[in-house]
Amino acid sequence: MPERGSPPLRRRRLGLELRRIREDRGMTGDEVAFLLKWSAAKVSRIENAKTLAKEADVQALANVYEVEGDLRETLIGLRRDAESKGWWERYAASLPDDYTTLIGLEAEATVARNWEPQVMPGLLQTEAYAWAVNAVGQHAGHVPPSRLQDRVEVRRRRQETLLYSDDPLTLLVVFNESVLRSQYGDARVMRDQLHHLIEVSELEHVEMRVLPQNVPPPVATGPFVHLAFSDFPDIVYLESLFGGRYVEDAEMVYGYERAFGHLMERALDEPASQRLIAETAGHWK
Repeated sequence: MPERGSPPLRRRRLGLELRRIREDRGMTGDEVAFLLKWSAAKVSRIENAKTLAKEADVQALANVYEVEGDLRETLIGLRRDAESKGWWERYAASLPDDYTTLIGLEAEATVARNWEPQVMPGLLQTEAYAWAVNAVGQHAGHVPPSRLQDRVEVRRRRQETLLYSDDPLTLLVVFNESVLRSQYGDARVMRDQLHHLIEVSELEHVEMRVLPQNVPPPVATGPFVHLAFSDFPDIVYLESLFGGRYVEDAEMVYGYERAFGHLMERALDEPASQRLIAETAGHWK
């Protein structure tokens, strides 16, 4: 089973930590660049995780900032971890860059809040349902046939890592009732998918709620995932037809967190959601 952990996120964390230390020392990027005979752009790229600093660069920055002891070791450890490869990187050629970034971020997230108005959340999809969803993308010209197998495999491995590991992600999901009736694959695929939802909803770290069709959504927004971390600022992933984008502005991220809270309040509670899913499974005969 793939281990949780995200080299890309550790690269971001390293950059944030280096910037925090620089600002604590009251130094500008230009001043640091001058002392190290670097360009100011190099300091900026390292702090913004646009490039991975060499270990010698991290040591040089630590010297300038007079960092010793545990903090210095933490910086070096982050740099070494950031150099490793995530399990998903072997599939990079088959995945959009924004999706690869999402996998890297969720690998170290502690909580994910996911709103889906049109399709089953990826972490809850059966393999057959995932094949059907990706096949629709292929027919629409968005997914080349050669990439389908990799995409389905990645989805399965995400589920193993995030939901069934010893250190699982806390997953909060709200989706529209129409998702239970929008057909992907044949009736058996849909019936098995709904039965799978009920099984996953029994996991202690998963909370699943359905927004009834007769309840207008309290917010007008497309699908999004709000990721929370133990020691990194929250991030929101917004999905669209041709890819996704990320929201990192603190106020906007908080707005999505509140929006998800409103969705949870308007949706059915967990027992009622499970009953609705079970009833709808009977529709797919």
